Amino acid sequence: MKLKSLLVVSSIVLVAAAQLFAHHSFAAEFDANKRVTLKGTVTKVDWRNPHIYVYLNVKDDTGKVTEWACEGGPPNVLLREGWTRNSVKEGDEVTIDGAVAKDGSKRCNSRSVNLADGRKVFAGSSEDSAGGAGNKK
Repeated sequence: MKLKSLLVVSSIVLVAAAQLFAHHSFAAEFDANKRVTLKGTVTKVDWRNPHIYVYLNVKDDTGKVTEWACEGGPPNVLLREGWTRNSVKEGDEVTIDGAVAKDGSKRCNSRSVNLADGRKVFAGSSEDSAGGAGNKK
């Protein structure tokens, strides 16, 4: 019985450690000095820990459509900011302001979102806890 309990506790510790290492810092992935404003149609919302993601189809000046993945804060932070699971839905036209990914991929860390109903909401950006240049409000 003690061995079984030890295995369960060990498994829990390993899972918790893996999640801690999987979580990233803002500065490791995003450039606070490279801002982007994306206006587009929501194609998917992934509402789960450790961050929500809003996927947008964004048209450039030539009409070419590119999909962007926009990282938001954790669901519990967004709920405290007044979000619900239905704040952003597939098909909504939204505008997202954020910082682009350092690796050049079509990803951003969202700072604010102009929702389809006209409200502008804080997106729970990890930039706010990053310190330094990215911590401007």
